[in-house]
Amino acid sequence: MNHDGPPGESTGQEARSREGARGEDRRREGAGGEDTCREGARREDRSWEGGHRQDPVRAAERTHRAFLARVAEPGDEVFGRWIREAGAERAVRGLLDGGERPRGVTDGRWAGLRARAERADPQRDLADARAAGIRFVCPGDSEWPAQLDDLGDGRPVGLWVRGRPSLRMWALRSVALVGARACTEYGAHMAATLGAGLAERGWVVVSGGAYGVDGAAHRGALAAGGATVAVLACGVDRPYPRGHTELITRIAEQGLVVGELPPGEHPTPSRFILRNRVIAALTRGTVVVEAAYRSGALVTARAAQRLGRFAMGVPGPVTSGLSAGVHELLRGEAMLVTDAAEVAELVGDMGELAPDRRGPVLPRDLLDPGAGRVLAALPARGLAGAEEIARGAGTTTDDAVGRLYELRSLGFVERHGDGWKLTRQMMIPVHDDRRGC
Repeated sequence: MNHDGPPGESTGQEARSREGARGEDRRREGAGGEDTCREGARREDRSWEGGHRQDPVRAAERTHRAFLARVAEPGDEVFGRWIREAGAERAVRGLLDGGERPRGVTDGRWAGLRARAERADPQRDLADARAAGIRFVCPGDSEWPAQLDDLGDGRPVGLWVRGRPSLRMWALRSVALVGARACTEYGAHMAATLGAGLAERGWVVVSGGAYGVDGAAHRGALAAGGATVAVLACGVDRPYPRGHTELITRIAEQGLVVGELPPGEHPTPSRFILRNRVIAALTRGTVVVEAAYRSGALVTARAAQRLGRFAMGVPGPVTSGLSAGVHELLRGEAMLVTDAAEVAELVGDMGELAPDRRGPVLPRDLLDPGAGRVLAALPARGLAGAEEIARGAGTTTDDAVGRLYELRSLGFVERHGDGWKLTRQMMIPVHDDRRGC
């Protein structure tokens, strides 16, 4: 063999070639390697989903994002910025070969991410999801709710969705109902009533599927034959809490179950907190029904405020610790609501107004001011003469007599000889704050 270079150069080139080949073999051997992503994309390209053959570019993007969803924790803004700047494919390549990493990631954390990447198997996750009736929705998909982009670099890499309806369409007219897990009977009643009332008005009720207020809100919407979405802090194939397995299964059948974490993933305390930002971003507003000072429900409401959504609270007894957090929220910029009509008035379209709140209209409210003053001048018990009544009303005797006969024809007063008295129905005490009663 002829060599153009100096002696020994070919030996170095051959060694580098062998080392490159070994490196390539190592990348190919790694479970979930880049070739795995490419193969997954090819498999996705041959699949049918929703009655439409997938675009190869979108299929590749979906596979890369399914890989990243297995590696990154929800809400990781450093990771999110890297995906935005480099793209999902380059991020996958960087994780596999270690040649590129996000800015601001320590060596220890980078090693942990790469260890996760070695075990990631996106095509298996996607296949398992399809087998369980779950789809993976990514930014750029027609079903992706654009309002999640308000989370910036903290937006989900993608969402695993279980259920038939379109997440994007349902999210357009949705309200979050959240609150204490260990709620009182009052909290459960209010959550169920609000859930049913909003569902009857055509609103989608979004909550976290947890015990207490969440579960009551979901059940209220379902009982009204309405739409509800559960956003979980675990894989959507693994209902949590287990005591709500039946409820979450029913939600998946009639509505949607959504989560950021791939199939099989379990919840952790931090994942619950990070899940709340998705609930806040997905909906037009968040209603808190019972929450202590330290409550994840308040995290959701404050996230809604930061995103420019409505934050609302249902008041409760001032002596209840489970109302303390709500009341503190209401002392800020949150709005007080007491029923579904008031919630819809805030988050709905123009014209969705709550009814006027006022007490009953009494017959005496319809009297003209002069007659009202004469009526008020009569004693609560016993008779009074026309002159005495006139002095009390601040008018003349003739005017008072005319008003008294007018009041008699309306059934307010009676004449007995030279005196006048209230009729029996007018003597019944009326609890009217304007009379000081």
